[in-house]
Amino acid sequence: MTPANPNRPGPARPGPARLATYFHVHLVSDSTGETLNAMAKAVTARFDGVIPIEHIYALVRSDKQMERVLEEVAAAPGVVLHTIVDRDLREQLEEGCRRLDMPQIGALDPLVGALSRYLGAALSTRVGAQHALDHDYFERIAALDFAMAHDDGQGATQDLEAADVVLCGVSRTSKTPTCIYLAHRGIRAANVPLVPGQEDGERLTALKNPLVVGLTVSPDRLVQIRRNRLDGLNASRASSYVDHDAVRDETVKARRAFERRGWPVIDVTRRSVEETAAAIINLLSERRSRRLASHW
Repeated sequence: MTPANPNRPGPARPGPARLATYFHVHLVSDSTGETLNAMAKAVTARFDGVIPIEHIYALVRSDKQMERVLEEVAAAPGVVLHTIVDRDLREQLEEGCRRLDMPQIGALDPLVGALSRYLGAALSTRVGAQHALDHDYFERIAALDFAMAHDDGQGATQDLEAADVVLCGVSRTSKTPTCIYLAHRGIRAANVPLVPGQEDGERLTALKNPLVVGLTVSPDRLVQIRRNRLDGLNASRASSYVDHDAVRDETVKARRAFERRGWPVIDVTRRSVEETAAAIINLLSERRSRRLASHW
């Protein structure tokens, strides 16, 4: 047996846990800043252990406002992301960042440039064009009103014919927040809860226009969610609402009802509201494509 070499390094020992890296990010927009904020969150989420300190400047539309932005950038050095459309304001921001030796990035530039080359179209310099009070805007507002008026089984069954989608599921399967999210995409969504001994979704089988989607969740996760809900309300836990056997029976019956009626089913156990909504939008798109194909 070869003796161990005392000069040979041993196996690497795990080093100390890496501390989070904080950095300043300045989000400069001439509109509401929603697009820029969402892009910044999506990008920084790709880096482990990185935590941005966000400085948000919305509705920046004058030289004086831009001067104030640059003063704050100088006070908290970091990365500058912007969606400034006005040419003069953009030049002011870019020149100010050069003086401060700060990186600045036009967040939409690569996509806008590529699309402009593809379309061969000139760019619009209208500020906040995506937030105009156009038909789509009012459609989103109407969809939000519809979702609130048809939340948790409210409204007559015949009123649901005006919906694009009706979500059905037992209590605490994210029906309401998913409907609200869909409404912000201009989709008219309603939801009907399955209540043991009262509502089993049978009335939805008569609907012709909307897509009915069943939402399910694992019994363990559902019990946890419901217990948290009761704790928040300072309510008693002594009920079938959080009894594990009763909850399992409730979810099994719900899934069987969905399958018996041929409704698409989405398991929300490990899905965020956004992911559930994306799956529903895909189902609506597929349905629309099938209907268009049937007309040709």
